[in-house]
Amino acid sequence: MNTLLVVDDHQIIRDGIRFYFEEDEEFIIKDEAENGLEALELLKNNQYDIILTDINMPEMDGVELMKSIKENHSDQKVLVLSMFNEAAYINKMISLGANGYVLKKSNKTELVQAIKTILAGEDHYSEEVYKTIIGNIAGRKPKHRLSLETDLSEREKEVLLLITEECSNQDIADKLFISIRTVETHKRNLLEKTGCKNIAGLVMYAVERNLV
Repeated sequence: MNTLLVVDDHQIIRDGIRFYFEEDEEFIIKDEAENGLEALELLKNNQYDIILTDINMPEMDGVELMKSIKENHSDQKVLVLSMFNEAAYINKMISLGANGYVLKKSNKTELVQAIKTILAGEDHYSEEVYKTIIGNIAGRKPKHRLSLETDLSEREKEVLLLITEECSNQDIADKLFISIRTVETHKRNLLEKTGCKNIAGLVMYAVERNLV
């Protein structure tokens, strides 16, 4: 059973998410918090497989919460669940280590898929969020990024292209006729070669260098 912590200042949102998983045999809402401060208190004595957090909250918002998690609970997986689909919010939370970003208008199916994807070791962004990320990158002037200029192999370029198309590890393995373990190896190599910190960084790397 995977344990979840839901952090949101609106009771109706927390109740809605709890209702989603009320009879679920795979996930359970272990605790709830109204803001980042309450969440950090819970993290002192509890462990969670994943935290679902809003951004705009009183006392301590999601940004400050993510900063603390990054510093003190670096292995903690976090899914942002927000009504904001602006690039500034998305980029900030990703830069702080969020593993995914889903909009509050998403249905149960997408929310569950996001959680499963993150627990499987991959990042997850809802389609609208992904388009915002790409649109923001495409709309700004090229600039020097803190990533390395490096020669990628043809196979690595193929994997990178499929990453930008939101393919999962299984999808990439099926399309390239390789094992999931090999896909994971290519992803690790891409991160090391480019100096990117996560999948979102790889997407930015690919777009800014016209590789897609």
